[in-house]
Amino acid sequence: MKKHNSIKIVLILCTITAFFSFKEKLPTKVFIAKTAYDLVNPFIGTGGHGHTFPGATLPFGMVQLSPDTRLEGWDGCSGYHYSDSIIYGFSHTHLSGTGVSDYGDVLLMPFTSNKEISYDDVLNQKIIPSIFTKSSEKAKPGYYSVYLNNSDVQVELTTTERVGIHQYQFKNKQNKKVLLDLNHRDKVLDFEINVENNKTITGKRISRAWANEQHIYFVMEFSEPFVANSAINSLNRRDLFKILSFAKDVTTLKVKVAISAVSIEGARANLNAEALHWDFNKYVADAKNKWEKELNKIQVKGTIENNLAIFYTALYHTMVVPNVFSDVTGEYRGLDRKIHKTDKKNVYTVFSLWDTFRAAHPLYTIIEQEKTNEFINTFLLQYEQSGTLPVWELSANETGCMIGYHAVPVIADAYLKGIRGFDQEKAFKAMQHSASLEHLGLSAYKTKGCIESGDEPESVSKTLEYAYDDWCIAMMADEMGKKEDYSNYMQRAQNYKNLFNPLVGFMQSKMNGGWSVGFKPAEVNFNFTEANSWQYSMFAPQDINGLIKLHGGSEKFEKKLDELFSTNMELSGRQQVDITGLIGQYAHGNEPSHHMAYLYNYVGKPWKTQEKVNQILSEQYQNAPDGLAGNEDCGQMSAWYVLSAIGFYSVTPGLDYYTIGKPQFEEVVINLENGNKFTLKTNNLSDENIYIQEVKLNGKLYSKSFLRHQDIMNGGEMVFNMGKEPNKSWGTGIDDKPVSIITEHEQITVVPYFTSTEQTFSDAMEIGLKSVGDEGEIFYKTSKSGFVKYQKPLVIHESTDFEAYVVQNKIKSFPVYSSYKKIKGGRSIKLGTNYSNQYSAGGDNALINSLKGTNNFRTGSWQGYNSDVVATIDLGKMEGIQTISLGALQDIQSWIFYPKTVKISVSSDNKTFTEVATINNDFPDNDYGAFTKEFTFKSPKKMMIRYVKIEAKNYGLCPDWHLGHGG
Repeated sequence: MKKHNSIKIVLILCTITAFFSFKEKLPTKVFIAKTAYDLVNPFIGTGGHGHTFPGATLPFGMVQLSPDTRLEGWDGCSGYHYSDSIIYGFSHTHLSGTGVSDYGDVLLMPFTSNKEISYDDVLNQKIIPSIFTKSSEKAKPGYYSVYLNNSDVQVELTTTERVGIHQYQFKNKQNKKVLLDLNHRDKVLDFEINVENNKTITGKRISRAWANEQHIYFVMEFSEPFVANSAINSLNRRDLFKILSFAKDVTTLKVKVAISAVSIEGARANLNAEALHWDFNKYVADAKNKWEKELNKIQVKGTIENNLAIFYTALYHTMVVPNVFSDVTGEYRGLDRKIHKTDKKNVYTVFSLWDTFRAAHPLYTIIEQEKTNEFINTFLLQYEQSGTLPVWELSANETGCMIGYHAVPVIADAYLKGIRGFDQEKAFKAMQHSASLEHLGLSAYKTKGCIESGDEPESVSKTLEYAYDDWCIAMMADEMGKKEDYSNYMQRAQNYKNLFNPLVGFMQSKMNGGWSVGFKPAEVNFNFTEANSWQYSMFAPQDINGLIKLHGGSEKFEKKLDELFSTNMELSGRQQVDITGLIGQYAHGNEPSHHMAYLYNYVGKPWKTQEKVNQILSEQYQNAPDGLAGNEDCGQMSAWYVLSAIGFYSVTPGLDYYTIGKPQFEEVVINLENGNKFTLKTNNLSDENIYIQEVKLNGKLYSKSFLRHQDIMNGGEMVFNMGKEPNKSWGTGIDDKPVSIITEHEQITVVPYFTSTEQTFSDAMEIGLKSVGDEGEIFYKTSKSGFVKYQKPLVIHESTDFEAYVVQNKIKSFPVYSSYKKIKGGRSIKLGTNYSNQYSAGGDNALINSLKGTNNFRTGSWQGYNSDVVATIDLGKMEGIQTISLGALQDIQSWIFYPKTVKISVSSDNKTFTEVATINNDFPDNDYGAFTKEFTFKSPKKMMIRYVKIEAKNYGLCPDWHLGHGG
């Protein structure tokens, strides 16, 4: 308004002609008038690899009532994929954007048929499923409809929080039927179907998929009477299905399905509390009102409808999970599988914490503070019942999926932002407990300052993420006045430094006290979690300034970021479907990359953050079914968009500020739960004007490239002025850059490393030690001597174990350990088959180095092949040999099978080989678990030979019964 008035004053001084001429050239901005509810497109993410579902649910609701179009496969995790054309039915639970499938409970399917339906008809899914057309689908928050072509039925769905509401309109006069299917998708462990009367069915379903034991109970009421028929055949199978028949004059049928994880009576209580009437349109209107209230927590004005649709759909997706898990009675199923009752408002489930701690939960600390307290109280209940905080909890089951203990940053971030509606001492105790465990590499992490690849798979990622989680504990300890705990965990928070190799400029795995061989930064291997070294070398959010220092300072760190976003280096190694949305080696489709575009702010180059954020907002999100760059991951992919489009991002949950990026909209109003409003306005915004020229906070010039949480909570106004060229003076001052630093007095000394890459030798071996940056004094000992100061490389002639550490500025590092084994010399091997680089086991000589692998294939000690293996060993001279053995590993869940046969041949001249044994595999190929086996030939007497040829026959394709059949 002020700008308009100032223009008007200038125009009064002009001639009348000039007035009209100038007015015609004024840019006209027409803001989209649609409501937030109308802008949401639930089909975003249902195509590509987004793994979302389009069906009806309420904010954080227990029921997700949605069509099921896909029964298996990675892109069927939500039960629906936009490319499908057949609907199998409509079930009441679905996961949003996960990488593993589960749910799809209590499926109903209306259909018409004059045929008597048998068990096999249902099982073979040839009669009841229906073709549908995309043009007949409609989805809005809390509502879904579709037309089933085969049966001429119009289906409409809506929900309350705990009750799914169906409305079927039958268009023809054939026999009207509804299938109730409890066999759908997951393995059924137990079930029950009770026909209480001709309008009511109750039951339960206990199943196993991702969740080991998932319970669901239901009460189902129909608006019209039915005749229930069992779908069985002559084999008299248990009645997993019911076919419900309705009178021919029924044209509109309504169904209410209440669910519970506790009991049938719990489901009945939910039904009676939430769904007593039969007015379908009123349920739809109520759902709409609830969604409008939630979505209007952030009110956005913009001129580009697609961007607004993307924004509000993203906001919608952040509110689909976690899900209410307690009944209206307060009862819920705990992680101990027992029934509990809470005096809290709600208990929740579906916590994808490796994903959501990064952006979704920080978003909740702004717009969902009450629910943030409820989430944390749920964590503490789960801690009481199971002994640990959740990692990836699903339906009262800890799946153990992903890494870290990321309930910790969710708790710490909330606490440090003043959200404290939970037992803080209990929370701190639970956080410490997570960090005190001995599993998943934590034992090595605590004793050696890092995890080596031989200790635990995904060693680099786990070390880095444990270090960040420990920093969160330290920050909370500091706020609570627990100084000793603060110091302890702040030192652990620096363990990330022990895996940074300055010689290559990347985080690198370690093996036997030194750097692993064959390092390739773009290789996806088992040292990382769904990523490579490019995508983890920038992860130290707790100490970004320390990470910059490791890289050699701000200038070199900036160049590294530039290279990250621009490199032509291609992914290699194992196939990882999660690594998508690539810009150089930045992978927006998976979470480890999500903070990286904002790191330019920390080196005083905020205009580069603005460029990269603008590129990601524009390229990685579209108003289309395949509009997500990767899995939605329970709201994380969408939360990145919501925060970034507003204009900032939480690079370090646990710090009280957000790092400023590039706003996407002309005006954003955040309606806070405390009654305040925080408004962000952006002037001169366009496709070209992507650079911040000036910022004002509450009317005063604001030069910082970060925004404090409390400034948002206090309410007020932030105004951005944008332009075509970077303003390279904004956000670059010493006090204007965000700071994430572990203070000098808490610094650790980085561990030394052994320079020898081989673990075996035949005669003598030189052993070298180095410290990072050649700083400090190194001390070492062997099994035969005490600690002495390291002066120069030493030579060993016998098998030797070493321990070493560095002292710098009177601070002693963690110890490192290394072992070297003397083996018989003069032997060599010629491989006739290429092994995979990610399963190299150290190189070409791995099969003859006398080192054996454990039953974990991901720790780097196995050499892996995906074809027949042919290898010839040269003993160096004629020898008397009696035993020849090949070690192998089987882990069929990971598609690793023993060879079918191992053929052993011997020769004295490497020309004529004599077969001495063909050993058939006698171990079952369908035993789940990890096993090792020696394929051994033992001669009755010593054979004088020089060459041994091994031919191991590959298992071939995974069998039909295997999850990966055909692969």
